[in-house]
Amino acid sequence: MSTTPNSHATDLVTVYGRSQCRRAFELRDFLSRSVVHFQWVPIDNDVDCTRRFGLPLDETDLPIVDLSDGSRLHSPTVAELADQLGWVREPRLQEYDVAIYGAGPAGLSAAVYAASEGLSVAVLEREAVGGQAGYSSLIENYLGFPKGIPGGELTERARQQAVSFGAELLLMRDGMQTRFADDRVYTTLNDGTTVVSRTAVCTTGVEWRRLGIPDEERYMGCGLFYGAGTSEASTCSDLEVFVVGGGNSAGQAVMNLSAHSKRVTMLVRGPSLSATLSAYLEERVVRQPNVEIRTNTRVVGLDGAQGLTSIRLEDTKTGAVEDADTERLFVCIGGDPATEWAAGTPLVRDDHGFLITGPDLVRTHHEAHWPLERAPYYMETSVPGFFAAGDVRRNSVKRVASAVGEGAMAVTFVHSYLAST
Repeated sequence: MSTTPNSHATDLVTVYGRSQCRRAFELRDFLSRSVVHFQWVPIDNDVDCTRRFGLPLDETDLPIVDLSDGSRLHSPTVAELADQLGWVREPRLQEYDVAIYGAGPAGLSAAVYAASEGLSVAVLEREAVGGQAGYSSLIENYLGFPKGIPGGELTERARQQAVSFGAELLLMRDGMQTRFADDRVYTTLNDGTTVVSRTAVCTTGVEWRRLGIPDEERYMGCGLFYGAGTSEASTCSDLEVFVVGGGNSAGQAVMNLSAHSKRVTMLVRGPSLSATLSAYLEERVVRQPNVEIRTNTRVVGLDGAQGLTSIRLEDTKTGAVEDADTERLFVCIGGDPATEWAAGTPLVRDDHGFLITGPDLVRTHHEAHWPLERAPYYMETSVPGFFAAGDVRRNSVKRVASAVGEGAMAVTFVHSYLAST
């Protein structure tokens, strides 16, 4: 991240690790999405390891992270790295006007508007700022940026803006548990801390959808990646890589990776791109000389000893199967709502897990779940004072601009709720 007064002040970070290592990937991914400039040094043999650290690979606790203050971390978790960088903080207040779950575009927008309008705000984020937008190498259709802007840079600017207005950002807050009592929202964090708020806005977004094939977990970060691979593009020099998906996130990944890789193959399950990809992206993907588009194709298998070395492809029309050699597979096939934390609460979700709000709540669940005489506000869930915005909300438009608008709109309803209680 940049070193302006409202940002995380960091200089160059160096990460050493094996090329096919999940822990090393998680660290690179976190730093990349947090807009931290870092140097990646692969260590894949005893000669390099001994020259750097005086020990062979098997005796060295990789990955290793060197920070600008001279400190060195051996095989840190993302949370430990964030803590060492000084980004993990305790809540300052006993009670907040609004707690915001998630620091993607919707959450950051809500934080900016709520804090700028005088509300006390706590933003609870389980990992890096940015949400799915933070994975995007270039967002080209967001208003005001005619040449586009990397997703991480856009959300970093929003983070700085929210903090400058006084919003508190509490990172590394996974495993949230939510309880409603006495017209308050009690959110217990993974370290046992409880944040109390008068209202809350859920902007937890969606999690990348998995392929649903054997060994996905085994290869995660070891050749298999979810999202646009912003942190991995530079490691793909001279490689032939594959991207699964036919939507805008897949198209952006293809264009980003094609600037670094020898060849990119885009695997589309359907018969064409035009039904799922924006026209401007489709034109660019089709024109890119080192990109091949394969329709009616899906991935059905993964293989490799230490890391990914090949994938198995199936023609969805004929059923024919073939193997393709590759060390990099990027999956961009949409997402599922990140609402597992809502299980066991009064919050009403649809069959897919999206939070139901406002008019949809009235039409489908009003008598059984809405406790007040007034109708719920447009973005209000089945719990009065608890709102949802962005991708996590049922029937929302899955676009960055829409998420930003919904975050701002949710704050308007927060004000209405607070004024009536």
